[in-house]
Amino acid sequence: MGSVMDVSELKKNAKVEMDGHPYVVTEFQFVKPGKGQGLYKCKLKNMITGAVLDRTWRSGEKLESANVDSRTMQFLFSGGGAHTFMDSANYEQVELSEDLVGDDKYFLLDAPQPGSDQPIAYNVLFYNNRPVGLDVPSHLVMEVTECEPGVKGDTATNVTKGATVQTGLEVQVPLFIKQGDMIKIDTRSKSYVERVNVNK
Repeated sequence: MGSVMDVSELKKNAKVEMDGHPYVVTEFQFVKPGKGQGLYKCKLKNMITGAVLDRTWRSGEKLESANVDSRTMQFLFSGGGAHTFMDSANYEQVELSEDLVGDDKYFLLDAPQPGSDQPIAYNVLFYNNRPVGLDVPSHLVMEVTECEPGVKGDTATNVTKGATVQTGLEVQVPLFIKQGDMIKIDTRSKSYVERVNVNK
């Protein structure tokens, strides 16, 4: 069981338990009407089913925090409708279903980042020892495997073209990016940040 929390402790990414399921707060707004109590309007996502719902609480109400633990793991491989991760501390392996991982599958890399010899650290979220979610690093460096050619003579500054990175994710990149380049990607917006020079 989670601990009791006051509604005033709510914030984005807070984990709460309702009807025996863990929910994560995805949107949060405090509304103070002219008279009366303040209202906490939230969008919550069920961490097991993925269902999204709206809830409003009044100031002073109590909630139960979800008993969600985070463990740092490295990604091993995908297959059979699941993605397998390993706890670097005890070598225990867990599988996360494709539904659970969703579009984060584009950010699963089994090799260290350029310039590092350590595996990428992914945070796997557990609810009552059952894997229910995944936090990927906010930025990752990935290789461009396919790229539209840049148009010669096009000097407009904010023109972009499509590119595909090693995991199949498509992003818009500046015209000077070419196949084989390493680029940094913001995993939250799935967008290009910058080209990274890697000494191979």
